[in-house]
Amino acid sequence: MAFNSNPPLGLYIHLPWCEKKCPYCDFNSHEVDKLPEKEYIEALLHDLEQDLPLIWGRSIESIFIGGGTPSLFSGDTIEQLFSGLRALLKLNPGIEITMESNPGSADAANFRAYRESGVNRLSIGVQSFNDDFLTSLGRIHNSELAMQAFGAARSAGFDNINIDLMYGLPGQTVIQALADVQQAVDIGVEHISHYQLTIEPNTLFHHSPPAQMPDDDLSWEQQCQSQVMLAKAGYQQYEISAYSQQNRQCQHNLNYWHFGDYLGIGAGAHGKITLGGENRVIRRVRQRQPQTYLQNQGRDTIINEKELATADLVFEFMLNSLRLSQGFESKLFTENTGLSLNEVLPTLQTASEKGLIDIDPAGICPTARGFQFLNDLQSMFLEHKSPKNQAFFSSGNKFIHS
Repeated sequence: MAFNSNPPLGLYIHLPWCEKKCPYCDFNSHEVDKLPEKEYIEALLHDLEQDLPLIWGRSIESIFIGGGTPSLFSGDTIEQLFSGLRALLKLNPGIEITMESNPGSADAANFRAYRESGVNRLSIGVQSFNDDFLTSLGRIHNSELAMQAFGAARSAGFDNINIDLMYGLPGQTVIQALADVQQAVDIGVEHISHYQLTIEPNTLFHHSPPAQMPDDDLSWEQQCQSQVMLAKAGYQQYEISAYSQQNRQCQHNLNYWHFGDYLGIGAGAHGKITLGGENRVIRRVRQRQPQTYLQNQGRDTIINEKELATADLVFEFMLNSLRLSQGFESKLFTENTGLSLNEVLPTLQTASEKGLIDIDPAGICPTARGFQFLNDLQSMFLEHKSPKNQAFFSSGNKFIHS
């Protein structure tokens, strides 16, 4: 393993509180009683200070503030956060800064303050424009609040907005799924994250599954017809669940999928850092429980750190990069793993023989069949995975954001 340079570097900031825990959610989120805004921002900045020796001289290319519900935090608090970030970090002049918001906590004045602080991309967790489905999902907003949140974001000056939508909802028909997509298209949102409701362990839905969950054939039909509708409306599917207008792809997520680096600060945040001078790549996980994190004041919060072996680098790169409809340039594999593509050439050839990928001198791209059976394609690279790190990475996709 040898690196000629370090990959691009992003920053993920986790704000872990919500007004209410949704029954399908398995993210590190916690229902809030009293929001410790000032204390948490101070802890985040202490957290960041500890990581600075890992990234001396490197610029931050993107920032993503996720949760939880970051929009529970006031505009003044977010301004305090960014004042601290600018004092500690070198931010790329064209940096993309995304913040998640839920319609139930949307506030026009806060949206304006977020925009003035430097946030230039907003991600709104709508999930559905149908009030019955929102109720079944345990959401605290209705369709009217969702539309108001979008309007408030536009009025605050946001011209780059993502909306999260789910399909495969209990009792949902194809027509109802398409109606949600059409509503998002009609309002002209720049980016749509469209993903299937799945029942995850350690959620309320796992313990008490909803009735009338659609079968695989119905969910597949909802997905396929939604893809056709989005394509006709000019939205490019550039990742398995991400659709954007031209030049509106989420740069932070693209960095994940290209196996770039990112710092992770906040309770439960993950990070991945390349130490090019040492020819090492490490993954780090921080203390998950907000109260314990706060008690430590953001210091000594790393609870797990792993150096990635060659097998892990191969598997994780393919797990991420094959999510992209355009695949990846061959040189990117070497640049972001420090390895030769020969490490994985036999598996790539087998996948090509099965019709799952196309290989040419410029790059590797999933075929339509490979994109349809992405899990099967990704699993072909499990033989490269180091067993000692299997559990550590099992939740890696939990930190892919919108």
